[in-house]
Amino acid sequence: MRDYNKEKAMAGPRPVVLSGPSGAGKSTLLKNLLKEYEGVFGFSVSHTTRSPRPGEENGKDYHYVTREYMQASIDKGEFVESAVFSGNMYGTSKASVQAVKDKNLICILDIDMQGVRAVKTTDLNPIYISIQPPSMNILEKRLRDRNTESEESLQKRLDAAQVDMEISKEPGIFDIVIVNDNLDDAYGKLKDALIEEIKKVQKNNLS
Repeated sequence: MRDYNKEKAMAGPRPVVLSGPSGAGKSTLLKNLLKEYEGVFGFSVSHTTRSPRPGEENGKDYHYVTREYMQASIDKGEFVESAVFSGNMYGTSKASVQAVKDKNLICILDIDMQGVRAVKTTDLNPIYISIQPPSMNILEKRLRDRNTESEESLQKRLDAAQVDMEISKEPGIFDIVIVNDNLDDAYGKLKDALIEEIKKVQKNNLS
């Protein structure tokens, strides 16, 4: 018997899960990708229980919801992943990912390792990509050169990165691990990993 719910969940281009420690170069690679392939990628709008900041719009920056609503939705299995930061809940709903896929766009999920493990328990079937720095020393230099945080905050990021780098080596967690030693090489590998889905979207957009 055909599972129509599952088929609906699979409709549209495969999403992309992009993970990796702060300072690995994810943002730069993503920026290059969005610039070269305009109208191919999209981001799902996350949910949060925090209040909107000045200038933020509901449904555009975040879906602002109550803790009760979000917890009930998570309990019903309606979220791909969720986490708590500074007492507020954040998460990605299956509906918000599907909304991007319905526009024939590749949905990008930029999430941490906790989020990656959560996505593994869903029927989302994304392409899992990890962006990693060449070494802890290089990562530390990159973060220090940014000059944007305190020593305590920096050490927390480095500790989290160490864990991230270890987990990324586990077999079966990621489809591809890209070590960002050279930006052009790393970008080439990222494009290679996504080119089949990119071509599908471009073909559909032309037809």
